[in-house]
Amino acid sequence: MRKTLTAVLLALTLPTLAMAMPEDGPRHGGGEHGSRMFKELDLSKEQQRDIRKLMGEQMKGRHEITKRYLDKLPAAEQKAMQDELKAAKDKQHSAIRALLKPEQQKAFDEHQKKMEVRRTEQQAFKAWQADQAKKN
Repeated sequence: MRKTLTAVLLALTLPTLAMAMPEDGPRHGGGEHGSRMFKELDLSKEQQRDIRKLMGEQMKGRHEITKRYLDKLPAAEQKAMQDELKAAKDKQHSAIRALLKPEQQKAFDEHQKKMEVRRTEQQAFKAWQADQAKKN
């Protein structure tokens, strides 16, 4: 059960990571393979944009399905899962930082701060949306 939950949570974090990638870099879990596929197919910018949009919609759909099942877990298990995910994320960030040169570490840290601000703003916006929906 724990391995399944970990896998599900990893699947939930992938859309965030994919959306954080720059447009000209690897996206949507494709990594180098995805970029290589675009080059090998000789896709136009419009085709690449449309394919990325479709892939993003698919990821969003998977995220919603996964969330629906995770929401059924008891609060204690949800909290344990969130704590485990945060620990895994922190460990990964530390491992990545260890591979970087000092100037790269600084850029990495700045990027992480920006992403945290973006996540906080997104959570506040979702809370506002939910509040507005209740009022209407």
